[in-house]
Order: sequence, then structure tokens, then C-alpha cells
Amino acid sequence: MWPSRAPTTSGTASVPPVLREIAEYPNSFGPLAPGDERIETDRYTLCVGAGSTWNTVQRQRFPLEEVDEVLAEVREELRARGRTQTQSEVGSSAPAGLVDALLERRLVPDKDPYAVALVLTHEPPAIEPGFTARRIETLEELAASGRIQWEAFGATPREIEEARRLLPDRFRDSPHLRHSVWLDGEIVCTGTSTPTEHGLLLYGGATAPQARGRGAYRALIRARWDEAAALETPALITQGGSMSRPILERVGFERVGEVHMLLDVFSGDQ
Repeated sequence: MWPSRAPTTSGTASVPPVLREIAEYPNSFGPLAPGDERIETDRYTLCVGAGSTWNTVQRQRFPLEEVDEVLAEVREELRARGRTQTQSEVGSSAPAGLVDALLERRLVPDKDPYAVALVLTHEPPAIEPGFTARRIETLEELAASGRIQWEAFGATPREIEEARRLLPDRFRDSPHLRHSVWLDGEIVCTGTSTPTEHGLLLYGGATAPQARGRGAYRALIRARWDEAAALETPALITQGGSMSRPILERVGFERVGEVHMLLDVFSGDQ
């Protein structure tokens, strides 16, 4: 299911603690897009996305004997918003034993249940010839980029329908940035990022099947690094799952923690 021990984090002494925490829980630190909500408590952070298909519990800070109380509280908040499931992201800084405690309470591993928290603080390789990488500029480019993400991450028809509906608002008013990579005039790679005072938070990097293994994802990383440098916050902060972790580490990202992804599906009744 996932590694039985924490990943090696040698060399992370040079990475500021704030970057390590953000890498474990990026949704808890970035600005909110239209329709998003963040509920902060002294025991956890609950992030609720626009639409009805995404939310996550992060930054768990409570003793294990309170786990049932916290689960009930989170479920009550989500039921009030018409939702009956949530993801829990349990990072290295969470209470020891929390993953096992949640599994005992019938939470289950998510589709990609393990990620490594990663930070890049030095310049990555240059973009290889043949690729062009930049921010998207039109709603049509955003839609084309979205299709690559939906396919790469196995989005359900319901998730795709909601994402299409939200595209215009995301294009006009979102604090997030979208970079894409072109090859032969076609978008073949894309990813979202969010500027913060500590660096760029990276989400959802995806490459079309026909362009994998050719340098498109590395071009995306470089474009985002150049964006972070232009904003005078030269750092990239992200999580690497089974698909992206190997390439991120090859271009220089450092491991600074680990995250277990669990899914909680519950009744709409109290």
C-alpha cells in the first residue's frame, strides 16, 4: 500500500521548516479561489473546494484519543455543505499512529495513497529544444489543458462536468496560475501553481501519453521555476505521487516529508 518507513530526508537541514510544512499541506497555505473555503481550527484544517467533489483534512494537531470526536466534527461540517466524503492527508508532522487509527475506523487508502513532500530551491535544467512553455492566455487553452489533467488523473464524468462548468470563473478570477507546454503546436503537458510569499505551490502536473518521456514535464517544471524567480520567491513546493515523484527527484527536488492519503466516505445522515 505504501512504504513501511519514512522516506530518507537527508540534506533537508538547508530547507526552512516552513517549506517542509507547506510541502506536506499545500492546500492549507495558498490563497483561495472563487467558491473555495478553508476552515481553521486548533486541531485541523479543512479545505473545501468549489463544486461538490473535492475536500481534504490537513494539519492534524490533536491527541489520538480525540480522533473520533474530530471525525464526527469534520463529517458534520461537510454534511452541512451537502457532502458525504472527504480525503484526509496525514503528513509526517501529524500525531504518531494517526494513519492506523483512521484505517481502524474504516477510512480507506485513496487512489494514489502515498506521496512524498518535495521542495526545489535551486535552478532546474533548461527547456529542451522543440518545447515551448508558458502561462496559458485563453479560456480555450485552459480547457485543452484541463482535458490532459482529467485523463491523466482518471477524473469521473461527474468531476469533469463540474470542472467544465467552473472553467470560466477559474480563468477570470482564480489566484492560481496555469502553465502549459506545447510540442508541434499542441498542448501536451500542464500544471497549476499558486504564488505564496515562500515560493510557488505546484499541483496537478500531467502529460499527454504521446509526449511522455520526451522532456515535456521537465519543461513544465522549468517554466514554473522561472515564474517563481520572477516573483522573487525562488522555490517550488509540491507533493510527488507514484507518477511524478521519480522525475521530480531527478531534476533536484529534495524529500522533506511524507503524506498518506485516506478517503472517508460516510452517510448523509447524522
